[in-house]
Amino acid sequence: MIDLLIQQPFGYVMEFFYNFFHNYGIALILFSLAVKLILLPASAKSKKSMMKTSRLQPKVKQIELACGDDKQKYQQEVNALYKEEGVSMFGGCLWSLIPLLILLPLYSVIRYPLEYLLHVGEETEAFKAIKTAYEAVNGDVSKQVYWQLSATRDIETYAAGIMDGLKNINYNFLGIDLSVVPDWKIWTLHGWSAIGGALVPLISGGFNYLSMFISQKMNNTVIRNEDGEADEAAAKSAQTGKVMNLLMPAMSIWFGFIMPLGLSIYWIAQSVFGIIQDYFLTKHYKKVYDAEDEIKRQKAAARAEEEAEKERIRAAKRAANPDGITENTSKKKQQQREKQEREAAAKEFEAKKLAEQGGVPEDGAQNAGGEANRPYARGRAYQADRYKDEE
Repeated sequence: MIDLLIQQPFGYVMEFFYNFFHNYGIALILFSLAVKLILLPASAKSKKSMMKTSRLQPKVKQIELACGDDKQKYQQEVNALYKEEGVSMFGGCLWSLIPLLILLPLYSVIRYPLEYLLHVGEETEAFKAIKTAYEAVNGDVSKQVYWQLSATRDIETYAAGIMDGLKNINYNFLGIDLSVVPDWKIWTLHGWSAIGGALVPLISGGFNYLSMFISQKMNNTVIRNEDGEADEAAAKSAQTGKVMNLLMPAMSIWFGFIMPLGLSIYWIAQSVFGIIQDYFLTKHYKKVYDAEDEIKRQKAAARAEEEAEKERIRAAKRAANPDGITENTSKKKQQQREKQEREAAAKEFEAKKLAEQGGVPEDGAQNAGGEANRPYARGRAYQADRYKDEE
């Protein structure tokens, strides 16, 4: 099923690109580009998920400080945050693994070029005849894992008189034979083809690491605090992908030294196209996040301006009352003062009313009863001579 649905279509795509330039290395690079374009929607989704995860790092840092050594609570809080923000903890990684899954069927296409590039089926008489002709020169193929690569380099010779029309496959790329498995003992090698072949897996690992490093750095450019400002502390504490950053390059180097060099060329092309793709995807999503950050900065500026005005008012009050003596404004005192003000107003009103009726003068300081020694003795029953001695 895999052969029919994946490996055979891959073989036809490789044949299509090979026929343009008649160079195996260029065909692999174009195949890598086609894979990147086909997987662009998945890559965009992965990039968006990774950038959003990076963007939440300040909040994750706050949760870490709040939870302290309680790892279980920390994990629960982080999971709740990701769920609330609609972010999957493994979403970015899972989507990024898709290109790796392509390596398995591509490896078969590279390993069996007679079947997938020249389309000579294993069950055909032509295949068996070519195999027999090859074994007559090079020995039993059961111990030769990549005998088809060797055979297709000179297929015109082995297929002569058996199947006309087959052309030798050109595996030479920049002076390096991509059909061979490189030797890691560089110090024992001679000639550019052997030395260059040994360098290809190392270059593959280097570009793979560079691609992942640049991707993480670009993801961290969107890390902002609640005010929309860059959060350097959160960016430095972002640990996502560090293990993968070392594991994947190591895998590419290891595979490069146990498999034909064509696979390493594909991996290098994937890394280079990945850096280019990452740049444009980051630029696209960063515009969205920059707009959000601008709104946050405006709100933060408004809050700062409001706080500055409050501080100005507080400073003015402190300047007007340098000793810090403040009136007691408790609710009970306020109610008591209001009561006293009401009573005073009522007394003043009564005084004015009596003054208008010819009673107590408005100022309340004069003799209210007409008696010097008894200035406030007044009333309806008051009589000035009441207590005089009777004559």
